[in-house]
Parts: sequence; structure tokens; C-alpha cells
Amino acid sequence: RVVLCLALGTLMGEIIGVEKGFERFGEWLREKTGNGGNAGFVNAFVTASLTVSIGAMAIVGAIQDGLKGDASTLMVKSVLDCVIIAVMTSALGTGAIFSAIPVFLFEGGMTLLAKWLAPLITEAAVAHLSLIGAILIFCIGLNLTGGKKIRVANMLPAVFLAMGAAYLPWNF
Repeated sequence: RVVLCLALGTLMGEIIGVEKGFERFGEWLREKTGNGGNAGFVNAFVTASLTVSIGAMAIVGAIQDGLKGDASTLMVKSVLDCVIIAVMTSALGTGAIFSAIPVFLFEGGMTLLAKWLAPLITEAAVAHLSLIGAILIFCIGLNLTGGKKIRVANMLPAVFLAMGAAYLPWNF
């Protein structure tokens, strides 16, 4: 199921152009914030946004908040995010600071979606979401350490497909 979710989700993301959307938003932010001469701004923004948006804590924390009104995981995550973004800002540049915007939108959206879909969300669905999130974080790590770039943002639709895969009656 995981491989199928990743494959189909990545295909959907490539067709939609999720990564290009992140880059366009990063370019817009760079110009609007007076960082037009900062060549690394967009890379820092995209890398930091993905790093702090799609981890297991972001997904599980948002679901806990939506289902039970328990924001404790998101609160702990926000402290960790501050440390991570401080380090990423010093290493990659000021674009990392603006990752707060997509984090707010993604986690807020996931919380509202969880609240809306509460009757349908099972332990298996949360486990699938968490596993896909962990794989995407691994891919971000590969981007940070390796020379080849994986377009992780284009893999984001897999997170949503993973939830549906939890309801399939067969394993493959």
C-alpha cells in the first residue's frame, strides 16, 4: 500500500506541479520581503517548509488536535521547529524563516480536515499517514546530504492517499 501511495501520490504531484508551486511562492516571498538578491532564499524556504511540515509529529499532532482537541503534540513540535528553523536559517539562509507560512496552512488544514473526517479516521489511517510522513522526511534528508535532488513536495499527495489506503480490504 505504501509503495502504491507513494507512486500515485508522486505522479499526482508531478502533474499538479506542487514543487513548482512552492518555488513560485518562495520567489514571490523573496521579492516581497526585499530578499531579491538572495540566491539561496527559495531553496532555504522550500527545504525548511518541507522539513517542518510533513513529519510524523505534524501529521499525528494535527490529527490529535482535530479529533480530541489535544494540541500538546503540536506545541512540543513548535518548540522543536523553532530550534530546527534557527539551525536551518544559519545554514541555508533567511528563506527558512518563512516556512512558518506553509506549516501553519498544512497543520491547520490537517487539523480542520481531521475534525471534519473524525468518524472515518482509524488507527490504521493514522499509521499510514505517519509512515508516509516518515518516508518523506527521509527523502528530505537525502536532499540535504546527497547531490541528487528528490522533488519531495511533489510527493505530498501521497500523504492524503495513505489515509484512503488504510480502508482497502486487501494487502498488497
